[in-house]
Amino acid sequence: MIMSTNRSNDGRHLDAQSKEAIRLRAVDQIAQGESPEAMAEALGVNRRTVYRWLERAHHGGREALYNRAKSGRPTKFTAADLQWLSGALRDSGPRQYRFAFALWTRDIVRELLRRERGVRVSAVTMGRVLRRLGFTPQRPLRRAWQQSPEAVAEWKQRVYPEIRRRAQRERARIYFADESGVRSDYHAGTTWAPTGETPIVEATGARFSINLVSAISPGGSLRFQLVEGTVTAEVFAGFIQRLAADTAADEKVFLIVDGHPTHRAKRVRRTLEALDGRVELFFLPGYSPELNPDEQVWGYVKSRLGRGAIASKDELKMQARSLLHSLQKLPDKVAAFFRHPECQYAR
Repeated sequence: MIMSTNRSNDGRHLDAQSKEAIRLRAVDQIAQGESPEAMAEALGVNRRTVYRWLERAHHGGREALYNRAKSGRPTKFTAADLQWLSGALRDSGPRQYRFAFALWTRDIVRELLRRERGVRVSAVTMGRVLRRLGFTPQRPLRRAWQQSPEAVAEWKQRVYPEIRRRAQRERARIYFADESGVRSDYHAGTTWAPTGETPIVEATGARFSINLVSAISPGGSLRFQLVEGTVTAEVFAGFIQRLAADTAADEKVFLIVDGHPTHRAKRVRRTLEALDGRVELFFLPGYSPELNPDEQVWGYVKSRLGRGAIASKDELKMQARSLLHSLQKLPDKVAAFFRHPECQYAR
């Protein structure tokens, strides 16, 4: 929350202690995410003034904001540099500055400063500066450019709430389903390596892969099937039949999937007809995988498979099955997948 101030007050008439308190609170609020520009507007001061406070705090810590504070080390950044950097990161992406990567990393920001402002700093200093400016490392949400924002809003605000109301009326259990492939040479995450030396992950020379189908419910249930070949309409229809068999006879299944042709195939429709209404399919908006909480299952499995060496397809299947069985025993963990920012609507 931005602290308010009366713009008609002339800061020159404030006593030294009040000025100190304003400097400290302003820098603290920027560190918590407020923008320097918004803070300057709220305080009724020039933006350059706020950036000078940030400059002092960066080089001398909070002590530099106190009255009669001792000066710190010689500055590398000026207030103008900080103001320029904040604007560049808020208003642009790396590609607009001819970088190949799409995310602002510390190293890319360092190179941007070197190239555009002639300022050279270490990675540690860069991280400290970014936090002073109110930036934190975050995982971006990904969206396909073909996605319709209107269709997504319609799904979240009208379609899915109606599915949930029907499920309550008709004693139906809601599942979200998805398919994914896992390869033995998949590697996720980061690895420690000597500074300045890009690590190389050595492969075995042979690749093994399996496909998986899974479905999860908001209550924490998980059902899955490992498939060696392609997930065909026949395979998906069989998965639907097993899902129905695992559900109480007096309950229905509302199964939510994407619009892949496999899910709309005649073989699948015949299976649904044979089940006489016990299973009903619903389709997510196009190009919107982030709306499917079941996506989190495969992120969970792949990240853990990538931590060890896998020597054969049988070992890959065994490890994947073991991970999924373990996850089945953790309903709270499965339910937590619905707390992902894009999936909270489905809780």
